Amino acid sequence: MATTFDLSDVPASNAADLAAAMRSLIESGHGLVLLNGATDTDLDAARATLQRRLHADPQQALAAFLRFRHLVAVFGARRLHSMMLQNGYTLMAPSIAIAANMRLNSKRGFNPQRFLLALNEALNGNIVPFGARALLPGDAHPNLAAA
Repeated sequence: MATTFDLSDVPASNAADLAAAMRSLIESGHGLVLLNGATDTDLDAARATLQRRLHADPQQALAAFLRFRHLVAVFGARRLHSMMLQNGYTLMAPSIAIAANMRLNSKRGFNPQRFLLALNEALNGNIVPFGARALLPGDAHPNLAAA
């Protein structure tokens, strides 16, 4: 049976599947694929991991592999590459979570600007530091509260 789906909108995948593919590359000493790009050998290893993991659902294995391949490719964008150099492996988990669910066109890949914005939002978590928040009418002034 042929595995088919619309390549202009690749189905979402489980982040754990993408993480398993990345983990297999890290364990084999090829964990820098987001910085250096992936070789054919790296992609073959990721594909084999996903096929073993999702052998009962080849369509999902293909979707996960396409998402993984484009996750590696999107870090070729200058800003994302720079962000990876600055933050290192702390970007790995949020990047995988974003790649598992973000809209993906197989011809064009992930939109680098949208990926960057989603990654910034995931890292910042929409947390406003206490000193930066606006005072509400019932709040005491910070300088007066310390006195």
